[in-house]
Amino acid sequence: MQVLNLYFKKGDLWMKKLGFGCMRLPMKDEKVDYEHLIKMVDRFMEEGFTYFDTAHGYVGEKSEIAVRECLTKRYPREDYILTNKLTQNYFNNEDDIRAVFSKQLDACGVKYFDYYLMHAMTAEYYPKYVKCNAFEVANELKIQGKIKHIGMSFHDKAEVLEEILKEQPNIEVVQLQFNYADYDDPSIESYKCYRVCEKYNKPVIVMEPVKGGGLINLPDEAKKIFDELKGGSYASYAIRFCASFPNIFMVLSGMSTIEQMEDNIGYMKNFTAFNDDEYKAVEKVREILKHQDTIACTACRYCVDGCPKKISIPDLFSCYNAKKQYKDWNSDFYYGVNTAHNGKASDCVKCGRCEHICPQHLKIRDLLQDVAKVFEA
Repeated sequence: MQVLNLYFKKGDLWMKKLGFGCMRLPMKDEKVDYEHLIKMVDRFMEEGFTYFDTAHGYVGEKSEIAVRECLTKRYPREDYILTNKLTQNYFNNEDDIRAVFSKQLDACGVKYFDYYLMHAMTAEYYPKYVKCNAFEVANELKIQGKIKHIGMSFHDKAEVLEEILKEQPNIEVVQLQFNYADYDDPSIESYKCYRVCEKYNKPVIVMEPVKGGGLINLPDEAKKIFDELKGGSYASYAIRFCASFPNIFMVLSGMSTIEQMEDNIGYMKNFTAFNDDEYKAVEKVREILKHQDTIACTACRYCVDGCPKKISIPDLFSCYNAKKQYKDWNSDFYYGVNTAHNGKASDCVKCGRCEHICPQHLKIRDLLQDVAKVFEA
């Protein structure tokens, strides 16, 4: 795809597909361990990796300053790519956006960001960005040379993504939660969102490729499948799976130890795309994960249309399954996404219509109570 050449290269600098996500940094006594982080940054750069991703709220608002102290003070600006984000809870009007952006430049110790993303976009948050002219402000900052590329990170359904991309043609890149477990998850729609990005020719940055560590701590049955390939760590299969898609130009890894970094560098230094055996192995692992002590919902959605409280039952079950399987903190976020304009699990009036039509004969009324205990306590 021709457009990707613009994003693989910055001047004479070619970007490798592994990015350093600065949301899970090495910590010591509740502070970022700068000594450890400097070693990680130096090792990363030494092997030709150059992409760093931060946001104002990461690590209790310590991430940007850590990036300044451990990266930007120590390397020439042209030697690295830096992404930052505009998060909705830090602004209420256009002037706030300009002030926040100025603070972010100062906190990171730079004069411009290579990528600036509208952060954690959903159908609920998008109107605020529009009302406050966030996209227009970003475009002005781009004209001024303070932003090189405008994008957004996204956490909602594919139809919402398509609507935003239609309305905001200045968006150049999209950051998605994408991994082999969420690939066909009905509450996240990773692959459907990826296809929308392909349709609109928007390169993709991947977040959560190992699902917050969930795709490292696999059940023994799943580990055995990967072990038989004798090709690397469980993290390597998760990250290489993402990097093998042609429209994905960067895969972020939230590395908090030098050991994690060494593992990632080992298989991404000379990246090779997935082969047929590896794709088949991932399919087998995905099926194992789907049936790991979870609600056996097939997402046929027969139950949704007749629900008097408009509860998106399969999506809430999917969030519940992810929470149980992976201890995934993002499940709470997606529960919010799926209940923002629909009923919550606790809204169930126990009419039983869903159970009468469920092909799997699930005790949906009881299961919704379990979901409410997990997400609404």
